[in-house]
Amino acid sequence: MAGSIRRHWKRWLIAGVATVAVLCTAGPYIYINYVQEKPPAALSLDDQPGSDSSASSSGSGDVEGAWRVGSGSQAGYRVDEVLFGQNVTALGRAEKVTGELEIEGNRAVSGSFTSDLASVKSDSDQRDGQFRGRVMNTERYPEATFELTEPVDFGSAPAVGEQISAKASGELTVHGETNSVSFELDAQRTADGFRVNGSIPVTFADYGIEAPNFGGIAVEDEGNIEFLLAFDRA
Repeated sequence: MAGSIRRHWKRWLIAGVATVAVLCTAGPYIYINYVQEKPPAALSLDDQPGSDSSASSSGSGDVEGAWRVGSGSQAGYRVDEVLFGQNVTALGRAEKVTGELEIEGNRAVSGSFTSDLASVKSDSDQRDGQFRGRVMNTERYPEATFELTEPVDFGSAPAVGEQISAKASGELTVHGETNSVSFELDAQRTADGFRVNGSIPVTFADYGIEAPNFGGIAVEDEGNIEFLLAFDRA
């Protein structure tokens, strides 16, 4: 009788462990693929339509001078991670972005923008807590900053609503570390200003950032800083 009970107990234990294993695997899969909303697409000039290209301004007006980052601007991160065996994309964004740009002719000759990292929000309070704490330590390093080190040549002043592309080079400072970066950006003229959109590749180790890897979560070693900046006359 005792032997029979022990055998039943072992079978129940094995069945319980197997059930837990299935739930741990199937649960995240079901949630991520059928319950959780898909992450927003990368920031784009299409996110906030610019002024109608048929507006009276043809874009031939003077764009030279000083400009500043205005309302409607965003910056944030996008990174791939493995969550309990499932591939997901994590992202966070902030609207607390400041900066300025100086244009001479058709070239941006100087400029910078700064994002308040403590204001970055994702779809998860737990992720935000990790981001502000052990990952980025925003109490000590509250901002990320990019500054141009070479002029950006746009070739010509676009018409209102028109988009043009260029290459930017500069220095990115994150987590107290500064590195040289180059990336493609897109610009769009509006009736009273312009918008600039781009994505800066980041290798976390280059900035002294340890990619989180704990509790069923493993973050890739690389990610992107996305930005969409709206510029008004300074």
